[in-house]
Amino acid sequence: MTWRSVVISRPAKLRREQFRLAIEQAQTAFVPFEDIAVIVLNHREITLTHPVLSACGEYGISLFATGDTHHPSGVFIPFLSHSRATRWLRLQLDLPRPVAKQTWATIVRQKIANQSACLKLLGREGGDRMDSYARRVRSGDVNNVEGQASFFYFTQLFGKDFRRDQARFANAALDYGYAVLRGTIARGLVAHGLMPSIGLFHASEQNAFNLADDVIEPFRPLVDLFVHKMVPPLDDELRPEDKAALVGILNVDMGMPRGKMSVLSAIEQMIESLARIIDGGSETLLEQPTLIGLEQHRLEC
Repeated sequence: MTWRSVVISRPAKLRREQFRLAIEQAQTAFVPFEDIAVIVLNHREITLTHPVLSACGEYGISLFATGDTHHPSGVFIPFLSHSRATRWLRLQLDLPRPVAKQTWATIVRQKIANQSACLKLLGREGGDRMDSYARRVRSGDVNNVEGQASFFYFTQLFGKDFRRDQARFANAALDYGYAVLRGTIARGLVAHGLMPSIGLFHASEQNAFNLADDVIEPFRPLVDLFVHKMVPPLDDELRPEDKAALVGILNVDMGMPRGKMSVLSAIEQMIESLARIIDGGSETLLEQPTLIGLEQHRLEC
């Protein structure tokens, strides 16, 4: 199983050496491709060879490039062959609207439940009110309970003056963490033969990741909890070590119906369960993560 997140924040040359990624800097480091889930290129002076890109496709690795602001500006997603890709596309397009709406409501409820858990883990007030919001979600969330809950939640989390459109450390960190999750989820969807642009709720014609933006929702509160813990006393810019730590969120444990596991594994299981719904199953089959803290996943040998 892939489990490593590789973040490169200094000048480097990346090349393929058989089954390993070679990272040439002052010294050369080697990482087996089969261990890598995500690579983040976070410096202007990084070069890579075509065989590295080919290996990313072959091993199912997401490759993120950052822009001038050092936030992810693009992602290379493996075009993994799938024996039934056309069938999955037809199933997504033919998914009954009531099923899509009920599934979206299930996702929203879990997102709000995890937001409530985030407040409680931080000792903040408002958890009971968030639980009330979750109980009010109906099919398709036609009353936008998600939006109401999020507005209240962020003011409880970061203060009454906090807004998501403000230029500040917390928002920069949230955006970075969400972007890494989004690209990782898109990778998982493609690996399962699903088209990321065809969503359950999100349906923008200009968004290539509508389905990823659906699946990400219950995972967002994990980023929120992590960012709240890392916000500095002064509103500084994100440092390279902050970005590396945010990528490390992929290895934090979350609760799942089958037991505690890393975010990477939880994403895989949620997508697998979503595929079963798209293939004609009930929305009750959806397996979603529960926020339990920030403990890093431990590999058992």
